[in-house]
Amino acid sequence: MNLPDERDESKYFQWGRPSAAREERSFLSGPRARLSELKLSVKFFLEFVKGFRALHFVGPCVTVFGSARFKQDHRYYELGRDMGRRLAELGLTVMTGGGPGIMEAANRGAKEAGGCSIGCNIILPHEQQPNPYLDRFVEFNYFFVRKVMLIKYSHAFVVLPGGFGTLDELFEALVLIQTNKIDDFPVILMGSDYWRPLLDLFNTVLTREATIDEADVRLLFVTDSPDEAIAHIQSHALPGVRKAEEKAPKPHVVLGEKPAAPRALAPAPSGRGLG
Repeated sequence: MNLPDERDESKYFQWGRPSAAREERSFLSGPRARLSELKLSVKFFLEFVKGFRALHFVGPCVTVFGSARFKQDHRYYELGRDMGRRLAELGLTVMTGGGPGIMEAANRGAKEAGGCSIGCNIILPHEQQPNPYLDRFVEFNYFFVRKVMLIKYSHAFVVLPGGFGTLDELFEALVLIQTNKIDDFPVILMGSDYWRPLLDLFNTVLTREATIDEADVRLLFVTDSPDEAIAHIQSHALPGVRKAEEKAPKPHVVLGEKPAAPRALAPAPSGRGLG
């Protein structure tokens, strides 16, 4: 499913261009001249607006996190692809970081199922090509802006194996849920053998030292089964999606806004109401 304003292919040549690393390092090094701080604050604001404009009408999303390093023949790639397909079949937009590996797999599955496939890239010094399964992608200079976009539009998070970036995204979502900054959206860990050492840390050291509660651990739904993951999303995310869609703002023609192509959400699981 393609979005109304199809992506500009020429933007692909900008993907992965060197980041403003010198500017960012200067900003994070401590106090600077007031005018410099103001100029960069304006850049932050404009990048937020850019994200809002690009993603405001892509529909309810599920964000899939995971490593960029897994190849197509890896079992985690296949798992991500299967999840992308199944999420699209629920009528949900699949959002990722837009790169290779797990991100490509989830976007690919969504695209193959006729769903909407979105990528939010972070511009880094090393070259990174977009995966070819995106209806739309947005580039960001600043990690914190990108993380807001990956969370703001999503009603569930599917986390496959990954490194520091994936862990950062996982813990960002958990902290926001734990502190009631966002709703209690499903956070699904897939690849239980990969995550077992982390879960053991949660269940032993962190709970024993009371740095987290047992209820915090229960924020995570751990499974290797796409069927179980989808059933969990249907039960715990789709009711909220329906309510959110009823209150969602409408595109404004004066602002050049266009809605995504309409798609039907999957029916609620039998035996469970919508709220």
